[in-house]
Amino acid sequence: MTGQLAEAPERAADGTDLLTVGVEEEFLLVDPHTGAAVPAVDLVLEQVPPELRGQVEREFQTSQIEIGSPPGLELRSIRHSLGVLRSALADAAERAGVRLLAIGTGPVDGPVPPVVDKPRFDRMIERFRLLVPGPGNNGMHVHVGVPDPEMGVQVLNHVRPWLPTLHAVTTNSPFARSEDTGYASWRSVEWERWPSVAPTPYLDSHEHYERLIRQLIASGVMLDEGMLYWYARLSAKYPTVEIRIGDVCPSVDDSVLVAALVRAMVATAIEDIGAGRPALRTDHHLLVGAHWRAAHDGLEGDGVDVTTGELRPAWELLDRFVERMRPALERHGDWAEVADLLGGLRRHGTGAARQRAVFARTGQLSDVVQDVARQTRGTHVA
Repeated sequence: MTGQLAEAPERAADGTDLLTVGVEEEFLLVDPHTGAAVPAVDLVLEQVPPELRGQVEREFQTSQIEIGSPPGLELRSIRHSLGVLRSALADAAERAGVRLLAIGTGPVDGPVPPVVDKPRFDRMIERFRLLVPGPGNNGMHVHVGVPDPEMGVQVLNHVRPWLPTLHAVTTNSPFARSEDTGYASWRSVEWERWPSVAPTPYLDSHEHYERLIRQLIASGVMLDEGMLYWYARLSAKYPTVEIRIGDVCPSVDDSVLVAALVRAMVATAIEDIGAGRPALRTDHHLLVGAHWRAAHDGLEGDGVDVTTGELRPAWELLDRFVERMRPALERHGDWAEVADLLGGLRRHGTGAARQRAVFARTGQLSDVVQDVARQTRGTHVA
């Protein structure tokens, strides 16, 4: 995990609690000619400017690399940090002879790159063996500052029903092994091989949260707290709630949109908690189904309304989600930018839809790789 990602909430001049937000993004390193994943992380790290190395790290596989933005109150600071880091990393990758992709998993078939040589990762391989995904499994994690762990656990309870909608927004991995998987997020399917990947359970208290962690470690499901791969969790290092549901976003615009929506979601949960409004105790298996549907359809199909269990157009669920979060978006000064970014998302579709659109035009995965690389470096979708 890179840098210090978020801090406790700050109080604005009008007395409103505003929440800091920080973003982690994982990227795939690929051969510029074939598009296949390559074990090039050390070569790329050597090319990263010294002043940015504290915000860039290895990830699980040698075909992956990760960045982390400093925490901020304003979206423009998150946008600036991500833009600088992505651009610098893309340049470093090119100097190393490879290409940087903001994509959930590798679209092109090829050898699976080895895991980074690290004692903890060695222990994971020894215990879990063939659970290691294909060419690299790349997500986006958003950290939002919360006042204390007890409040954080209550926030986890409140956000559970909303996460499938965000899952659909971030879908960005329709291709794998050189073919269309039929899913908008194949990364999600691969990721769920790990036994500790799941929707966050309803929690009675922070003590309940810690007890579950101890029990999961004792059972062998996890080596340590870092392997708690629930879709939302408390950070083990920072005073934050960490939302870790999505594929890495293709562009900075997409990342900023998701960061703003996540912060507004957490702020709305805190407001509901303060007002005594209870969390919706959605059935675990309905949530599993809702997340599966989000990974399958993205925003281009249907989603599960977890209040009724019925299928609804995914965009209808997103519009409802955004309207619910609008007061928090306005309070943080994010509404105008979010409305604009949502308009772009509606026009261009998710990352998965964009990849499929390129492939439909050209029939070449090499063109998909090239377009993802362009979005990775840039801000706007053409």
